[in-house]
Amino acid sequence: YHLVQDLRISERREHALLELSKRRESLTDLAPILWHSFGTIVALIQEIVCIYPQLSPPPTLTAPASNRVCNSLALLQCVASHQETRPLFLKANIPLLLYPFLNTVSKDRPFEYLRLTSLGVIGALVKVDDAEVISFLLQTEIIPLCLRIMETGSELSKTVATFIVQKLLLDDMGLTYICATAERFYAVSSVLAKMVTTLTQTPSIRLLKHVIRCYLRLSDNARAREALRQCLPESLQCLPEPIQNCLREDSATKRWLTQLLQNLGLR
Repeated sequence: YHLVQDLRISERREHALLELSKRRESLTDLAPILWHSFGTIVALIQEIVCIYPQLSPPPTLTAPASNRVCNSLALLQCVASHQETRPLFLKANIPLLLYPFLNTVSKDRPFEYLRLTSLGVIGALVKVDDAEVISFLLQTEIIPLCLRIMETGSELSKTVATFIVQKLLLDDMGLTYICATAERFYAVSSVLAKMVTTLTQTPSIRLLKHVIRCYLRLSDNARAREALRQCLPESLQCLPEPIQNCLREDSATKRWLTQLLQNLGLR
């Protein structure tokens, strides 16, 4: 654990970040040690904040700088995943520090890696069904940020962003929030519809799975159900061949789609 102490020393920090991020899976109590050791979280936050100037146009973020901050984010993901440190992580509003990364649009690899790693931290938060996490995230800009990535990101980023929206929807609080206004509902459903169109051209079962699960959950809300009868993409009703081929690989997703169509009275 001398590596944790090295995080506080700027000359040794880069090496410590790399080594700890490599070993984080095997160090079971790493999250509490990171949180409770003096100056460590401050050092990780410094790493994040210091690259903000490199995000603004014209973007100047280099691959080494992106890798370094992603190692910091990997350690914060440990903190977000751990039962003891998760509430403290939220209380300190640390997820908000990642939103400038999620808000970037450059397709360059350093930016894509930064977005994906930041999504991983939020994904780790929502993976555990915790009402406190959902309540925290719904008070922030996470849904619009995820929706934009679902439209424009790489396949992997789209998948994680859609998973986050799915987990928010699966909580009653999240479903109520998204269906509370027509504007919120259509923001989500229109992005899902665009994704279905893209998936008919470039199929991906792991992405399709999350999209269908989002639709199925929306159909649990009476007002959303009415709207979906009008706006569910045709490609989910009369399945084109690429979608059919995807569904052959995944019986659970096929069942979800059947259930969705039954809920909407379309089957």
